[in-house]
Amino acid sequence: MQKNPRIDQMPYVLITPARNEEKLIEKVIQSVISQTVPPSKWVIVNDGSTDATASIVSRYVGKYEWMVLLNLSQHRDRSFAAKVHAFNAGLERVKNLDYKVIGNLDSDVSFDSDYIEFLLGKFEEDASLGVAGTIFREEGYSSATDSFEGQNHVAGGCQLFRSQCFEQIGGYVPNKAGGIDWIAVTTARMMGWKTRSFREKYFFHYRSLGTAERSLLASTFSYGEKDYYLGGHPLWEVFRVAYRASKKPYLSGGIALLLGYVSAFLRRMERPVSKELMRFHRKEQMMKLKKILKSVLTFKRIDSFEVKPT
Repeated sequence: MQKNPRIDQMPYVLITPARNEEKLIEKVIQSVISQTVPPSKWVIVNDGSTDATASIVSRYVGKYEWMVLLNLSQHRDRSFAAKVHAFNAGLERVKNLDYKVIGNLDSDVSFDSDYIEFLLGKFEEDASLGVAGTIFREEGYSSATDSFEGQNHVAGGCQLFRSQCFEQIGGYVPNKAGGIDWIAVTTARMMGWKTRSFREKYFFHYRSLGTAERSLLASTFSYGEKDYYLGGHPLWEVFRVAYRASKKPYLSGGIALLLGYVSAFLRRMERPVSKELMRFHRKEQMMKLKKILKSVLTFKRIDSFEVKPT
């Protein structure tokens, strides 16, 4: 890809919370140091790791002046709230820098050498673009074909925010149960920003979503819970359960998702989203569902569930 000369006018910073990632963190390090456009600063936050994560990162820090290792004290909390606290610690290290884009980058991903340059180009092309990312792949999975989210959602493995957008939404919400990436992206859209997951590129995620320290069915159950506490519409969930039941592990995945949603409903699980955001979310879901059903009834394939504001 020929470099856009204006990309140099869009400095960016990256923050990577990492905890006990000695087996995978070198993959993301190799990806970032090979980028055609390096970051102004990349803060890797070692969130109390008890393995060799810190020592692995340390081997690279001295070689790249834009790479920083921040060590936090050990703790037992591996919740999504802990990830936000680690991210915010990294955010403190870049607050005095002049940057146009800020990225949240997971420690278990990899991507091509022109990946960031590609995304910066999208920000340069469209001033209304608030959050950008790409589809992702895992072993036996692609969000381009296997996800129910659509192109408006930007996966949390690699989320790049225009700095003004990130400030306007108030950053990440430290919710222990999860959904921090979804809340950020949906809030940005509710505030009038465009959010987009581009299909021309992808990142590879080496650990199946939500499966850190738990089984696939347990993580699917938690996704059902998340669908409830993020305010998902019950009708949307019915179709989502049916869709999930058609994927491996057949039937059991759909049942686990349904049980998670119903369990959260019966417990009246606390919702970390505002009523305004929940209404916006449900409106988007119904618009997407209408588009999906229309495509099924007319035997017309749709390549995007993108919802355009009315």
